[in-house]
Amino acid sequence: MPESVVLDPVDLHILRLLQNDARTTYRDLAAQVGVAPSTCLDRVARLRRSGVILGHRLRLDPAKLGRGLEALLSVQVRPHRRELVGPFVERIRALPEALTVFHLTGPDDYLVHVAVADAADLQRLVLDEFTARREVARVETRLIFQQWECGPLLPPQSA
Repeated sequence: MPESVVLDPVDLHILRLLQNDARTTYRDLAAQVGVAPSTCLDRVARLRRSGVILGHRLRLDPAKLGRGLEALLSVQVRPHRRELVGPFVERIRALPEALTVFHLTGPDDYLVHVAVADAADLQRLVLDEFTARREVARVETRLIFQQWECGPLLPPQSA
């Protein structure tokens, strides 16, 4: 398990602001946090080196790209063996419909968040890309009606 990084209140403030808008300039970030721009730059660089900041991503609206139906697919793989895990995950990650893949404990082995055009496209995806695979024993589909972003993610408060 990776070690957590010690963060002071300035680091936490920087992280909170960047999570709300990753395009904030160092000058604006420094002014909001109350430190010099060079200090802010050094702190963000340290947060990247330590692995706290993992990168920057562009979020797209699946509906505006013709993928207005989102679903969660619970997938059971049998046998659930190491030699099947890697190839299965890589195949799923290569699908243009796949947004996120989780490897789970419990009755289901994977949870896959997908975005498709419509119900017929979802049916095609499930039948052609999931249940057609020899190692897939079961797929359960749940449609997503609505979703909300949460956060910002900060470390637990110390007691």
